Amino acid sequence: MIRRRLPSITCVCSHFLRTKPISSPLQNLHLQSLQCSAPISKNGSFWFQGIRAYSLLSLNDLRDNVPRKQKTRKGRGIGSGKGKTAGRGHKGQKARGNGKLGFEGGQTPMRRRLPKRGFKNPFSLTFQPVGLGKIAKLINAGKIDSHELITMKTLKDAGAIGKQIEDGVRLMGRGSEQIKWPIHLEVSRVTVRAKEAVEAAGGSVRRVHYNKLGFRALLKPEWFEKKGRLLPKPARPPPKLKDKVDSIGRLPAPTKPIPFFTEEEPISSPA
Repeated sequence: MIRRRLPSITCVCSHFLRTKPISSPLQNLHLQSLQCSAPISKNGSFWFQGIRAYSLLSLNDLRDNVPRKQKTRKGRGIGSGKGKTAGRGHKGQKARGNGKLGFEGGQTPMRRRLPKRGFKNPFSLTFQPVGLGKIAKLINAGKIDSHELITMKTLKDAGAIGKQIEDGVRLMGRGSEQIKWPIHLEVSRVTVRAKEAVEAAGGSVRRVHYNKLGFRALLKPEWFEKKGRLLPKPARPPPKLKDKVDSIGRLPAPTKPIPFFTEEEPISSPA
């Protein structure tokens, strides 16, 4: 394609440089269709008249974007070289269907030769941490009412925790110096520093237990209403978690805290 276009380009360049073009058999055939006139000087520049424009690309050179190497079609006759046995030879295990994944001919496979390392605890719980400083900023911004009980649903609605929450919330002591007024919280877990800071300000923190279904009902009660279902009953903590929680979680989300009672202060019965 380039050889067909080369003579026309050479002719134009020779007129502009006032040099004699290189003669070749291909050029002589092509110069018959090229009509060039003498250059005309206009304002110090040369203009050519009657030059036929040529491009390096023409319509008859266009073709589809096909791959250079076509896919081999096996089993389509002996003329292709991959017919009959399709390159697998005669009989044998490799001439038939695919073998079992990980099968190594009878020897101990790799998955059994390597030792086991570690384990995954199916009873592990993942809690999302929330600092006291973040809660204080939301209270100052008016997104959380400090006069009401702050539950995990309150934290979710205010944006303190995201959608990646799994089993509950752990209250951390980051920014505890910003808590200067009493607040009451209900979370899954709490650190010692955070509990001391809240109680020093006159508030309280209660560790409550929710199972998977109960925690979902706490955060998204509208889902049960949409499905026409009742909220599940609060679940009791398993024996191993009784020492890590203070009470059973309440449904729906409560608005008033439950006061703590000690053994020295018995509950007074109403008169």
